[in-house]
Amino acid sequence: MAEMVKDIVGRCEALFEDLHFDAVKQWKAAVPGRKAIGYMPVYVPREIVHAAGMLPVGIFGGGDQMEVIQGDAYYQSYICRIPRSTLELGLTGRLDCLDGMLFPSICDVIRNLSGMWQILFKDKYVRYVDVPQNYLDSVGGEFYIHEMQVLRDDLGKLAGKPVTDDALRASIAVYNENRRAVQDLYAYRAQKPWQAPTSEVYLVIRAGMVLPPEEHTKLVRDYIAAAELENRPKRDNARVVLTGSFCEQPPLGLIKSIEMSGCYVVDDDFGLVMRWLLDEVPATGDPLLELSKAFLHRSNQQASKYDEKKEDKGKLLVHSVKFYGAEGVIFAAPSFCDPALLERPMLQDVLAKQKIPYTAFKYAENTGQMAPIREQAGTFADSIKLWSAA
Repeated sequence: MAEMVKDIVGRCEALFEDLHFDAVKQWKAAVPGRKAIGYMPVYVPREIVHAAGMLPVGIFGGGDQMEVIQGDAYYQSYICRIPRSTLELGLTGRLDCLDGMLFPSICDVIRNLSGMWQILFKDKYVRYVDVPQNYLDSVGGEFYIHEMQVLRDDLGKLAGKPVTDDALRASIAVYNENRRAVQDLYAYRAQKPWQAPTSEVYLVIRAGMVLPPEEHTKLVRDYIAAAELENRPKRDNARVVLTGSFCEQPPLGLIKSIEMSGCYVVDDDFGLVMRWLLDEVPATGDPLLELSKAFLHRSNQQASKYDEKKEDKGKLLVHSVKFYGAEGVIFAAPSFCDPALLERPMLQDVLAKQKIPYTAFKYAENTGQMAPIREQAGTFADSIKLWSAA
């Protein structure tokens, strides 16, 4: 008998709430010698970790379930919360199941956190994953291939055997399939947002941060099939794109509040690592070269990624609005998130020129000021309906 939505979502919510990462411990215990590598949000080349026979584990902070005590001693109060709560996870032993941590090029705070990790956890592998800011294959491409090769060599040493090209090609194929499933999930939600609410879709995406990609792909497809069998009411909600939450994630209650306000979220940038590369990476030829080309020429446009062509600013957001049939944009960014908050005025200017309605607020991973945000989102939804009727 096919799984029910409540069973799938229940499993995903249990994984989401487990800050001791028992799923990772179980995966490691199943085969002695297995290793797990954590990574911070946005993007890392998970294919290399997977090809080394290791489990890539997304570390998205402590959310709203964990009190940060020790982490606050290392960082100022006027920066975002995710580095403090991630440190809290590490200092309290919750990340002891990880054999290493990757810190992608998101912002100065995360760059600093990678150095802090090296000081505090000397027995663990730590690497800052730098990415190109020049998009010529002969310049930025060569640089990125070199960075990936260093990571590949390091993980090979950690695994006790080299990471082969064949293993990389096989992992690229696995992640291509996972991206297809996630894209199908997003397309299904945009088509029938009442059948696949974002509060559920988000949990399904987050499950992929701790499960092997093969298992997550099946879970995504099972959820789509189960959601289609549900009998859920269709409401006259405003269709919106939610953007700005690519790193520190909003509390689950905040996502639910936006939906309860009368909004259908038809696109977002949660768990962006799942959708960072916009199409398939060829699973033939030189695997690092193909991963490099995918990053340079076919990757998401986000505040944390250097934008070579300023005239392209906002093009992907406008495309998302039109492609998913959205009626407006909600900018939801963590407090003190420099990349998102610096980019927001530029994106708002693009939307204004396109006559696309928008509203904006800030949050922290442990707080969301739910009542005012729900009122603001509800007023925004109402205004969209009034404008569209005018």
